[in-house]
Amino acid sequence: MSTATEHVSRLVTTAVNGFIATVGISHGPLNLVTTDLLRELNEAFSAVSTMVDIRCVILHGSQSRAFCAGSDIKEFARIREQASEKKILFEDMVLRQLARLPMPTIAAIDGAALGGGLELALACDLRVARHGVAMGLTESRLGGLAGSGSVRLTRLVGPARAKLMLFTGETIDCAQALSWGLVDRVTDDGTALDAALELAGIIAARGPVSNRLAKELVDAAQDFPLDAGLSMSTVALQKIFDSRDLHEGVDAFFSKRPPSFTGH
Repeated sequence: MSTATEHVSRLVTTAVNGFIATVGISHGPLNLVTTDLLRELNEAFSAVSTMVDIRCVILHGSQSRAFCAGSDIKEFARIREQASEKKILFEDMVLRQLARLPMPTIAAIDGAALGGGLELALACDLRVARHGVAMGLTESRLGGLAGSGSVRLTRLVGPARAKLMLFTGETIDCAQALSWGLVDRVTDDGTALDAALELAGIIAARGPVSNRLAKELVDAAQDFPLDAGLSMSTVALQKIFDSRDLHEGVDAFFSKRPPSFTGH
């Protein structure tokens, strides 16, 4: 699969090249989260979720200075009385949709990821950051709260470190984020997007059926009791042995050639 396509809306660009889709945010220098941006991200994630040939998705901040610097607080006064209806529930739905994409996802963080911006990155499976960028859930500085971010951050770094970040609203650098497990790779040379594309290429070369099932099992390990997760793993392994990809992988191994997976 070598075709390249691109869909450009006002604030979000979705591009497909081979087995990799990239979703870029282009909303001014800070990529602030607004209702309009959430609406376009929702449309982009909905479209990507149906692309059966896509094996990895990258979320990035395009050419903006920040990956995403959080919510546009100028909107707060307008939505104060109907915050759940106008922001909280819709934003949570968009983040859930990103987190539940069936294929692996990577956040490429080339600029600051703050507040709601870090929450977007936390909803991805993996995070690749450029050296020198700042990350934090900074809402407490304004008396605010990172809702879903508090939960997802805790699962990555543990309760004490999550509380430290939430209570102080302070940012951390890439070295600390890497040591805590908040990001998975830090690049000193080139952009995080370039590094994410390289990682996505490796992922896309692996078995797409196995990677989608692996994502389900890892997520289940956090959401379900052990026995339920193990039962899911039994079903998943049967799907693997029923797939043509496994047999292609075995044939390729003995033939000493790269496998040609089809996702079936």
